[in-house]
Amino acid sequence: MLQYGSLEGAELGLGRNLTVAEKLWYAYSAEKSDYMLYSHTCLFLFLVFSLVPLPWVLVELHWFDATSKFKVQTRIKRSFPELLKCYKDVMTNFILVVAPLILVSFPVLKWVGIRTSLPLPSKWEVISQLVVYFLVKDYANYWIHRFLHTKWGYQNIHYVHHQYSAPIGFAAPYANWAELLILGIPTFLGPAMVPCHMVTLWLWSALRQVEAIETHSGYDFPWNPTKLIPFYGGAEYHDFHHCVGGQCQSNFASVFTYCDYIYGTDKGYGHHKQALAKVKEAVKDLE
Repeated sequence: MLQYGSLEGAELGLGRNLTVAEKLWYAYSAEKSDYMLYSHTCLFLFLVFSLVPLPWVLVELHWFDATSKFKVQTRIKRSFPELLKCYKDVMTNFILVVAPLILVSFPVLKWVGIRTSLPLPSKWEVISQLVVYFLVKDYANYWIHRFLHTKWGYQNIHYVHHQYSAPIGFAAPYANWAELLILGIPTFLGPAMVPCHMVTLWLWSALRQVEAIETHSGYDFPWNPTKLIPFYGGAEYHDFHHCVGGQCQSNFASVFTYCDYIYGTDKGYGHHKQALAKVKEAVKDLE
């Protein structure tokens, strides 16, 4: 809930005219409690989980045959019932685990300093905070992911996520309930270290899941804009990790590949790429 009783009071308090975005934010949030605004995160994540994977679903169901050649594991195709089952399983976990976790974490969000008040953050503040969040999340997630690939971690928790050896977008949050709780820590760590505005938190929550869905999509499109991001892993990089499965000790990176490079956990993928290159060269020679 905003601390100003009117638009005029807000402009007087800030000592300037409000931007269009700030006027819209005031109109929407002035009468809503901070808890109500924070609970919107559940709605945004529901929409992301439900809508963002749909383009890849349509490709998987052969709606666009011209793009099928970009599938990483070309021999595995999912049927509509399989995709629907995955979505239902993810939504069950969302309703029973993720949404309740978000709703009960509100006191912690207030304690670390997440705000809903005016002014809204500048675009550079938002961008800089998002960069920090991605880097912090990526580093923390790397080590948690390595733990989940220990014998105990995999057999008791992580094996559920690897049931999809050829991942699909809907399967990005498909995991054991304990894994969903554990992986919530890296996602929250950045905002806890560098508190932000509620709008930035919404954006971070959505982008984090969009990235995970793209990484698990199973398709490596050459025109994907993420290919312009330095050290970005992407679908092909993470697909190798799923394909190898529980024995995989490579490609633990969630977003960026620098941790795998620094700690030497990209060697298996490097050997794989070299072997593929040799096979392709041999095929060319035969032609």
